[in-house]
Amino acid sequence: MVNSTSIKQKELFGHPLGLYVLFFTEMWERFSYYGMRAILVLYLVQSTTDSNAGLGWSNGEALALYGWYTMLVYVMSIPGGWIADKFLGQKKSVLYGGILLVAGHSILAVEQMWAFYSGLGLIIAGVGMLKPNISTMVGGLYKQGDIRRDKGFTIFYIGINVGAFLSSLIVGYVGEVHGWHYGFGLAGIGMALGLIQYLIGQKYLRHVGNFLGTSRDEEEKEMMKKPLTKVEKDRVVVLFISFLLVIVFWGAFEQAGGLMNIYAKENTNRMLMGWEVPASWFQSLNAMFIIFLGTSVAAYWANRKLKGKVSTSLFKMIIGLIIMGTGFFFMSAAASEFNSTGASAMYWLVLAYLFHTIGELCISPVALSYITKLAPVKYASLMMGIYFAMTGFGNKLAGLLGESAEGLGEFTVFTGIALFCVTFGGLVLILRKKLEYLTHNAEDNEREMHYDETEGFELADTN
Repeated sequence: MVNSTSIKQKELFGHPLGLYVLFFTEMWERFSYYGMRAILVLYLVQSTTDSNAGLGWSNGEALALYGWYTMLVYVMSIPGGWIADKFLGQKKSVLYGGILLVAGHSILAVEQMWAFYSGLGLIIAGVGMLKPNISTMVGGLYKQGDIRRDKGFTIFYIGINVGAFLSSLIVGYVGEVHGWHYGFGLAGIGMALGLIQYLIGQKYLRHVGNFLGTSRDEEEKEMMKKPLTKVEKDRVVVLFISFLLVIVFWGAFEQAGGLMNIYAKENTNRMLMGWEVPASWFQSLNAMFIIFLGTSVAAYWANRKLKGKVSTSLFKMIIGLIIMGTGFFFMSAAASEFNSTGASAMYWLVLAYLFHTIGELCISPVALSYITKLAPVKYASLMMGIYFAMTGFGNKLAGLLGESAEGLGEFTVFTGIALFCVTFGGLVLILRKKLEYLTHNAEDNEREMHYDETEGFELADTN
């Protein structure tokens, strides 16, 4: 991205210090979001007569709201990205999004229905402002062609999942045991911490995320006025096609917060050495696996690239979808065991989340990096917003699939998801080379970092 190419940035462990500011901002934002997500459906279906009373909705009603909510959270990334590109820049948009999130999570702590819906609305707006723009800022920390970009997004992604892991355990436990609204309030405290450290770390983000419309750089001003070139248009086409993978992936993956969450609570034997594991804790498995496997998966793809084997972003995304889809066969086995014995073992959920995580590591951080490579600079935040909107449509699809389980049964839904993901991934794999031709070698000029004792880190061509 233009903002960071002409400025020497301070580094830590070979990456700009600004990456770690964004890492912790996103970590606390995801702590708040995933903490609330871990208990939302459980709160909705909990009986109104229980000691920790919920709203007493049916599973279908709860999953319908969950689908709409998670869809809107990400669809709002389109106006969030557009506002950043046209008016505010990414840096200010992240700030305003954080403020809206603190307000939204705080209001959810109030035990009133007006507060419940108002809080959800503010969270939807806040995520829409923050999510696409903070990801675009990560890409802006690296020069075009810098091979560290993918690794930087993997580090950033680990930050996301540190927050998700902690929130599923802490917020999930507080919500289920001590009170749902205490859990919602705790999520708000987490977001407040993220906002504070983002403000403190602004000195490391001076040259990234600024509004190009107020730039003094004539080249940047001219870039904002020029129409898209043929190459840029082709790359946008590839991005939109790759977004189909995103919709399918998240439509399957987001069963975690809905159908798989309810399945863990109602159909799984959760007794471990005489103690019942909270259903919401299974949500932490995905984040835990990402923390432990994130660098390993990134290293696998880096080694594959060094050996000259196929390791393009599109290839990684396709393989990620197939691996994630395979994980649902374990849920099919769990449903089959439940139908036979009346309860299924916890290890089926563990295995499913393991495969889902490996698939996610191949598609999600890679897709974020891919967008910053292919998207035209003047539409960088908008394209990131569209990506997250596709994630939102996937979330809505997840809700619809979850609702269908009431009529079709879990075994049919889980098996159908697995077969569709594997088949769809295989079809796109056949078309991969034609699609990659339209990127016009966007990934062919990546460069490695080498360390020089006198100059520090500097870039060297690998091709």
